[in-house]
Amino acid sequence: MRTLYLLLLATCAFAADIVDPKDCTSFPCLIFNDDFDFLDHEVWEHEVTMSGGGNWEFQVYVNNRSVSYTRDSTLFIRPALVSEWKDEAFLTSGNLNLWGMNGRGDVCTGNSFWGCERTGTADNLINPVMSARLRTLSDFAFKYGRIEVRAKMPRGDWLWPAIWLLPRNWPYGAWPASGEIDIVETRGNDNYGELGNQYGGTTMHWGPFWPLNRYDLTHVEYKANDGSFADSFHTWRIDWTKDKLEAYLDDVLVMTADPGSSFWEFGGFGDNIDNIWNSGEKMAPFDQKFYVILNLAVGGTGGFFPGGIPGANKPWSNTSPTAFKDFWNGRGDWLPTWQQGESRISEKAALQIDYVKVWKMESAKQ
Repeated sequence: MRTLYLLLLATCAFAADIVDPKDCTSFPCLIFNDDFDFLDHEVWEHEVTMSGGGNWEFQVYVNNRSVSYTRDSTLFIRPALVSEWKDEAFLTSGNLNLWGMNGRGDVCTGNSFWGCERTGTADNLINPVMSARLRTLSDFAFKYGRIEVRAKMPRGDWLWPAIWLLPRNWPYGAWPASGEIDIVETRGNDNYGELGNQYGGTTMHWGPFWPLNRYDLTHVEYKANDGSFADSFHTWRIDWTKDKLEAYLDDVLVMTADPGSSFWEFGGFGDNIDNIWNSGEKMAPFDQKFYVILNLAVGGTGGFFPGGIPGANKPWSNTSPTAFKDFWNGRGDWLPTWQQGESRISEKAALQIDYVKVWKMESAKQ
């Protein structure tokens, strides 16, 4: 009887619900809904890589339920120490091979920047933190519509949570030519001036080449209305149409991105460079299907964590050739902020997702 009861209980958990937009008969039409009653691996693929997102971040993304799991209809992405998985000596002398052999969830997903295999040395440590990055690349992507995410941000120095969208097919070329939509990014630090966990940001990245990224024209920063984004759940929403993109925090409009005639004109790129979006719609490069990403990064040297902020005790320089080592050697300062009085890393240091929902808002071409 106990076995039957457990089987019946399991059927009460709902998988992520995906609807083909072509089947929508009225609008708004809910085409994606995940309340995280359980972690649906048919929808969410774990990325497996040490590549650091092009920012030389300090985490290795793995598929393991110690760092990504669900409980009480909430997804947790909680950082863990590689030294507790292996040992501390492994960071300076071990070989971490992520190439894998068994397919999705096991095979390395990002080889750039030595992302699939590294050997630690005394000065060039293996990534000292484990975390997770989940994506819907193969299973769900959408063009135009509304996406809403309710989440609680992590508390802990140098934690970098992100909820964002990337293009499925990169039709206009490599980043940022095909665009990026950052629904929300925050920093976990309590004491980091106007960059701490009291603040967040929404950003669109776009430009013909990476040095010409005009994200500055489509970026907004805001402050939590209850003290900190790590204190409670908040709701972020993007309304994305063929004419503009609007970003909301707790139903308050915080950013409108309307390029006018085109993002090429809006960016002021001129006639000396070929207009790579000329064949697209008004919102090009944001006129294509994007997929959803949920991740928790740590540190990095790309500039998201600038130096020189009083009281921050940043243990590495963004120009240091030994940034991984410097970060790890400073764990006496940052690790207690992850543990927060507990004997292990606290769930308060986790990115917590209550739900992800996407609606098709009108009978627009997908």
